Amino acid sequence: MTRMFVDAWDPAYGASFEGGDGSDGPASPSSAQVDADVEVPAAQWAPIDVSPRVRCPDVVFLVDGVRRNDAGLWTAEEDGQSYAGLAASYAAGVVRCDLRNGVAELAGARVARGLFTASPSAGDVQAGSVRYEIHRVGGTGEASKLPAAVQAPLTALEIEISGEARHHGSDGADLLVVDGPLRNRRQLPRTIGYVKTQQKQYLPAQLTQVVTALRPGQRTPVFALGTVWGGWSWYLRLPGASGAPWSGIVRVECSPDLTPDEAIELAELSVATLPRFASSAYKDPRAPQNLVPIAGLERRLRGMLGDARVLHRALTLATARNR
Repeated sequence: MTRMFVDAWDPAYGASFEGGDGSDGPASPSSAQVDADVEVPAAQWAPIDVSPRVRCPDVVFLVDGVRRNDAGLWTAEEDGQSYAGLAASYAAGVVRCDLRNGVAELAGARVARGLFTASPSAGDVQAGSVRYEIHRVGGTGEASKLPAAVQAPLTALEIEISGEARHHGSDGADLLVVDGPLRNRRQLPRTIGYVKTQQKQYLPAQLTQVVTALRPGQRTPVFALGTVWGGWSWYLRLPGASGAPWSGIVRVECSPDLTPDEAIELAELSVATLPRFASSAYKDPRAPQNLVPIAGLERRLRGMLGDARVLHRALTLATARNR
């Protein structure tokens, strides 16, 4: 008899794993090359419990960013052409969790705004007290592709703010958790990427069975992921999942510049640390994957972006004056 589960993840956010059409998601294999023999031979793969010898770091930094589309724009060029534009606000911040003293605080946050367009003539837009700095995009600058252009400066902001937070008062006994893939943050020390939405299945079917067999607080062995960014990776299951095969499963990754032993050490550290931050379904629509400090940080950052209606009106007035 087929079993059914209700995912605690609010469907308004998509799904904690993406599948269904056969083109992506855990049910569909990725074309990336995978080396599963890093920690143990693939034939010996089994769920791994956290070692009692592993000690949580004294301090955990969690970094995340948010973005919002404030207004769509169009330019009218002197040669008669027109280009789409996007005025967007984005912010990055870091939460510092002192596990020894049970204290969490905002360690740093920064807001930026940009006007993203392929227009060769557009410049910064001053909308009241807010300035949207020009970000020239390549290609023809179709309106549908402009939201993706915000990711690069947002990632740069996340790197800047997290580096500053760790530089002050860190004695090396810490861990930095980046919400999302590590990508070009591989140079940051003692850092892991935390991927809470599974869009691709990287492992063959026999190893996927190890992933879905994980109990809360267990992880898979470390494997090498041959994607564009590369790196070491592993799966773990958070507590509070529904019991469905992929419920509560997250993928964690670290820099390919590390040795296998260093990657395994971070894997052990992650499974001893991350489950304590898992969210509850009655509090968070993306439970348990949306970690409690991250959820609080997102709320704080969205508040810092300002009132979208006020900014939209300011942009409307500013562009009307320039016509």
